[in-house]
Parts: sequence; structure tokens; C-alpha cells
Amino acid sequence: MSDKIELTAEPRTDLGKGASRRLRKAGLVPAIIYGGNTDPVSINLDHNDFLNQLDNETIYTQILSMKVGKSKKEEVILRDLQRHPYKQLIMHADFLRIDQKKVIHVTVPIHCLNEENCHGVKMEGGLLNHLQSEIEIMCLPKNLPEFLELDVENLNLGESLHLSDIKMPKGVEIVALTHGEDHDTGVAAVHKTREVADVDPEAPVAEEGDEEATEE
Repeated sequence: MSDKIELTAEPRTDLGKGASRRLRKAGLVPAIIYGGNTDPVSINLDHNDFLNQLDNETIYTQILSMKVGKSKKEEVILRDLQRHPYKQLIMHADFLRIDQKKVIHVTVPIHCLNEENCHGVKMEGGLLNHLQSEIEIMCLPKNLPEFLELDVENLNLGESLHLSDIKMPKGVEIVALTHGEDHDTGVAAVHKTREVADVDPEAPVAEEGDEEATEE
């Protein structure tokens, strides 16, 4: 488990599109905290500090500690993030308050283990394809994993692994699988590369000297 990420923000009362533009020009990110039994709170964060924090993959799946002004810290998760279409600029962020007794839905990344030793790649010349890089899960906040792991070491050429093959932590469910077996989609597969596909395994192998014998 990674160290808990702490964010510091200031409350804001100047709302609207014009106010948000002024905040961005001042190097701040307009944001909101909502959920729970408390009214939503409009806040702003230092843009560069927040942008640096976003380089940490776990900020998207971890329960964060949010300090707003002089108020006590709150536990939140990053629910939504709006980025500028081409500039390295965060336009707005939404944070959801956490109730430790209520199930939350979060999208978490999938980490494939033993890719370098995958049998279908290492021994059969195939190519490992990542069919999904993240999935939606549901759990109580205390059980929230930062990521899920899938071991691909024994995956052979032409085979695939599905959502049901992911080893799940206690108290965590994959949302798709709660809808039935027909939602058990593929996560990783080993496919033939072009080189492997072009080779006929039943074609006779020319013996050394055959070319000379043919020319004679």
C-alpha cells in the first residue's frame, strides 16, 4: 500500500465561469467536494502541486486526505477530472466524500505479472495483447485496492485470460461480473505475430545441400 496522499485546498465563494477563468489564470484549479451528509463545498487547489500529484497512478484509486482551509481533514476520492484538450492544464476536479460504511464504485488499473516469462511469448513467439487496462470494481472504502494483478506467465499462444481469472482481494467485486457470465470479457491474450502466422509448421524443411542437388 502506498503512502496516503494528502491534498491542501482553500474554500472559494466566487463561483461561475468567469471566476473559474480567473482562478486558472492565477495558477489555481477550481474544484468541488460533494457527497455524504454534508453540503457540497467549492474549493481551489494549487495547479502545479496538483498536477505533480496526478503523476502518481494511485491518486486515481486511493482514498485521499483533503484539508480545506482551517477545517479538519476529510477522506475523499477523485471522482472526475477535466483536462484542457491540448494544454497541460487541469480545468476542474470533483472529489467525493467517503462514508466508510457505504460501498463505492471505483475504476482501478490492471497490472500484468510475469510478462517477461509469458510462455506464449517467450517459448512460442507470440505477442501479448492487453485487452483491458482498467476495470470498475465495488467495495467498502477500507477494502479499496490501488490496482489488481493478473499473472500471465502460463498463458499460451492462442489463449486468453478473462475477468474471472483475476485474483480478487477480500471484499472486492468486479462490477461487470455481477451482471452474469456473459460479461466475463477478456483481459489479456497471446496472439500470433505476423512472422509466426506466415510460417506453416507442417511445411517440409529443406535439408542442407538440397539447393545444389536441384540445380544439378
